[in-house]
Amino acid sequence: MITNEIQYRATKAHLEKFEQAAANLEAQLADAVPGKLARLELDAVHSQAADLRAELCEYEQLRSGEVSSFEADSLAEVATLLVKARIARGWTQRDLGEALGVAEQQIQRYESTGYRSASLARICDVAAAIGITVTERAVLGKHSAA
Repeated sequence: MITNEIQYRATKAHLEKFEQAAANLEAQLADAVPGKLARLELDAVHSQAADLRAELCEYEQLRSGEVSSFEADSLAEVATLLVKARIARGWTQRDLGEALGVAEQQIQRYESTGYRSASLARICDVAAAIGITVTERAVLGKHSAA
């Protein structure tokens, strides 16, 4: 997931390289009978390019402000939800850091580690600073007796 403008620009540059590589491979394949290995290589390049396009599209949608509702199917996904909400709010990592009174680098660390080092209180502070309204629902899964 792209979390900031630096990653966005880097991902765009990577996509351009993959698209150029695909064009080169396709040109090579046009001059010869493609073998399985060449076809697999081209498919891999196309697949990676598609993944990068999807990441860019998601970031651009979030950044545009079009998205205002997020879902997490687990507590572990809450970290991704916080990042998406920050981007959709139009905030940089620096903006969030200023709102919380911490350095931008701390927000970068939180986001790069999926908020694993953040306390529950800090996660609540992040949600409140971004302006997220959270609806709670807990589902007790089946558990076998030990």
